[in-house]
Amino acid sequence: MTQPSGTDTPPARGKRPKQGEPVIDRALSLLAVFSDRRRALTLSEMARYADMPAPTALRLIARLVAWGALERLDDGRYVVGVRLWEVASLSPRGHGVREIALPYLEDLFEVTRHHVLLAVRDNEEAVLIERLSAKDATEVAYRVGGRAPLRSTAVGLVLLAGADQQFQETILAKAPENEPGVAAMPEGQVRRTLSDVRRTGIAMIRRTVPSRTVSVASPIFDAQGAVVAALSIVVPDGSTPPNVLAPAVRAAARAVSRSLGHQAAVSPDVRTHSQG
Repeated sequence: MTQPSGTDTPPARGKRPKQGEPVIDRALSLLAVFSDRRRALTLSEMARYADMPAPTALRLIARLVAWGALERLDDGRYVVGVRLWEVASLSPRGHGVREIALPYLEDLFEVTRHHVLLAVRDNEEAVLIERLSAKDATEVAYRVGGRAPLRSTAVGLVLLAGADQQFQETILAKAPENEPGVAAMPEGQVRRTLSDVRRTGIAMIRRTVPSRTVSVASPIFDAQGAVVAALSIVVPDGSTPPNVLAPAVRAAARAVSRSLGHQAAVSPDVRTHSQG
């Protein structure tokens, strides 16, 4: 699930690194040049994209390869190494939530037989940490590890609705995202949508690219009541009404939340056994 950022046109020839720029920053900038459309790169390409002299890039790449962050293919190009995946799998906001949520994702997948997604927020984007998909399921835009916008995806709206007010204002102050196949929502509509998401626990987005789909998402809460992830299903638009899908998605998200220690507030109209 991701749309690559930026363009594939390399910048001008690399310059000398900024005076005093930490080596770790330069190494991370080399890793950051990879994207969905740039999965294997030559040394010169990596140096140009990172705006770095080739000799400097070569030294850093050699260290990254030795550590396992990069791997060198037989044709001389470089790809992201498996060691990075090993380290990323230790993230409590990624693998930890995924491990707890996976049984519930599998149950929801058995019911829908299309796509079931799990995402967390990283800065101003959603990151997909799991996707279960049937072999014949309709095509979707994002992959595991990919990034998605907050204002124009169902998981993104759920995560944005659960963020603090200052962060929401920061996102709303920016221009609407140009998400292919999704109608851009003006600021006022986004505000109303976020209010509805907080009230109902459901976000819904229709899109036409790469296929006609509808996505229904619901928030996952931790023991402190914070939104830590978003769970969604993606099905062909028109196959099942969203209002039919919503209860199943919401129930699965609540089950994951309970497993994370969340205790939902009881409505004043609901009598508990202790009340007699």
